[in-house]
Amino acid sequence: MADPIDIAGPYFEDFAIGQEFDAPAVTLTAGHAALNQAVTGDRLRLPLDHHASRAVTGADAPLAHPLLVTHVAIGQSTWASQRVKANLFYRGLVYLRPLHLGDTLYTQTRVAALRRNRSQSGRAATGMVALEVITHDQGGRQVLHFWRCPMIPCKDPRAEEGRQDDLALVGSEPLEPLLRLAVPGNWRTAAVTAAWAGRKAADLAVGMRFRIEARDTVTAAPEMVRLTLNMAMAHVDARLSYLDQRLVYGGHTIGIAFAQLARALPNLITLVGWESCDHTAPVMEGDRLRSEVTVLALEAVAEGALLKLLVRAFASRGAAQEEETLALEWVLWALSA
Repeated sequence: MADPIDIAGPYFEDFAIGQEFDAPAVTLTAGHAALNQAVTGDRLRLPLDHHASRAVTGADAPLAHPLLVTHVAIGQSTWASQRVKANLFYRGLVYLRPLHLGDTLYTQTRVAALRRNRSQSGRAATGMVALEVITHDQGGRQVLHFWRCPMIPCKDPRAEEGRQDDLALVGSEPLEPLLRLAVPGNWRTAAVTAAWAGRKAADLAVGMRFRIEARDTVTAAPEMVRLTLNMAMAHVDARLSYLDQRLVYGGHTIGIAFAQLARALPNLITLVGWESCDHTAPVMEGDRLRSEVTVLALEAVAEGALLKLLVRAFASRGAAQEEETLALEWVLWALSA
């Protein structure tokens, strides 16, 4: 009998600049949308209200939540990061065109930079792998572009050498011109959003801060991972996590933080892009998350107002002496009524 062929992701030494990965294409369905909403509790109006979506976008198919699109694209990129210890950042993410249920995502992932981490006593060697992720729809149109950076273990736990690319250069191109181009120019927003109650862009000013008191407990973490084709082993196997507990997929934390953001700003129309997103601490299933939001900039546009927001999410765990840790710092751009 032939020896078995092991199926698993690459170690740090297995990567090379320019190396590419693909994944099965995914058609977005009402099932994806329902499970995403159930797991995160999202309140973005247009993906929830199909009549409003049709009136604003002019498309018969409901608008797909931008974060659902992102979750799937990230999941499609994870063949490269199956052995991930942590995903440290996202950079330069722009939603180049809106997607609707029934659209299909095709994602290509390319190794853009590599940096071997400094050796630390008592810790196995690791490295950072900067990945460029590009997603197209069924018509070949580019719909999403971003960089992410997982930390990957070395095959040799005592490895001493490796590339030292400057990760500060990854996703450092000016983002604002692309963000303005990404604002949907043909949406009919005013007639629909005029009837929406609650805080709108006209009520905001730069520097305003919001603290969302209600916290959300993280549940269904493996289900979110499987829904989006995410192959990171640390999300489904506690023995492969450096914390001896399953590590929650970072986008799950982002999704809950965005749902909390929508409690403070209930009249967001859509996401336009992420300037940066840093996972500053791990999140486990069962953690309780709360968020704070700061308005960094706002600009009137024909479709409403373009907001630049800082979202900081805090995780707490433990029953007796509860400790709270900053888990997420996310700078995003959104279109608001």
